[in-house]
Amino acid sequence: MRTGTVYTETVVYSAPEKFVAEAPYQVAIISLDEGGRVTVRIFDEAGERVTIDDRVTEIESRDGMPFFRKA
Repeated sequence: MRTGTVYTETVVYSAPEKFVAEAPYQVAIISLDEGGRVTVRIFDEAGERVTIDDRVTEIESRDGMPFFRKA
């Protein structure tokens, strides 16, 4: 699985119709250790948000969207 560092993040409160039941949820841009950046969803464990410069690890992919959590 990929690892990286949070470059920036935000919380989505007003989600598109497909994801409205999941709101609020956090998305982030991750600077990958292997190079490049990717936009991801953050897997929310008990309300634990990530912040800029946190280390994260990919845990799964759903419908092409990678999910990361705090390392």
